[in-house]
Parts: sequence; structure tokens; C-alpha cells
Amino acid sequence: MNSLGNLIGEVCKVLLPIPEETYQGNSNSTIAVCTLSSLDLLREITNSHIINHVSIVGRLLSENKGIDQIIRHLNKNKKIKTLIVCGKEVWGHKAGHSLYQLHQNGIDIKGKIIFSNSPDPYLTVTKSQILYFQKEIDFINMINETDFNKIKQKII
Repeated sequence: MNSLGNLIGEVCKVLLPIPEETYQGNSNSTIAVCTLSSLDLLREITNSHIINHVSIVGRLLSENKGIDQIIRHLNKNKKIKTLIVCGKEVWGHKAGHSLYQLHQNGIDIKGKIIFSNSPDPYLTVTKSQILYFQKEIDFINMINETDFNKIKQKII
């Protein structure tokens, strides 16, 4: 792991606190939505009837801890079968790109996401958790799509 990156991350938490926001929807839904850095899109989905058609909606801001959280959540919530990744990509971190690469290619022996262009794409989840993500979750790539109606079409 990159200790300088971890230090910068901790400084950013203090100087630019960004709330980690996720919202629960319909626990019987098989769909999860990740809006990457698009807070407005997250709020639009949460405040519409769409929330009744998804299990959970949230953001992804980092290519490591954030992805670890998503993988753990999907492994724990076996009803979820589809992950829609939409919204604006996280500048610098490219978290959406890394999540996509993880789904396509997995990790190497050091825990690095294969073919990721992110600065620190090292995960702590297990290979079996990643295999579940790759084999059992349908990844719908709508990275950089912020049009609510286009995203809605994938959900309903």
C-alpha cells in the first residue's frame, strides 16, 4: 500500500470531509446502483420512486477502500445480482474504471487490480469474494452517464 497516499487521504478527510452516503431501498430488489462521484444523481435516485426498485444506492470515491466495501456488501447480500455503475468518474482516482477492471480481470498476487490506471488500486478483499463479484454480479457499465432517464431505463 502507498503510505503517502494513505496520509494524503487522511488529510483530505479532515480538510474536505465528504460524507459516505448510501441509501437502502427495497430489500427484495436484485439491483444495486453506484453513482460514483455524482452526488446530485445519488440524491435524484434516492428522492424518486426509483429507490423502490433498487436494493441500495451509493457513491464510490476511491479505488481501494471504497471498492473493498462494495465487494463485501455484494458478498453479504446475495439477493443483489446486478450492479449499475453510473455517474461522473472520480477524477484522479478513476474508481469506476478500477471497479470495471476488477470485474473483468481480478487482482494479481499483491492484491492490485489488473489493468487499473488508478494511483493505488490495492484491495484487501479475498480472491473468493472477488470471484463471486466476477461470476455472480452482472456489471452494467454506465460510467460517466448522468442522465437520470437513461439510468432509470436500466432499473425499471
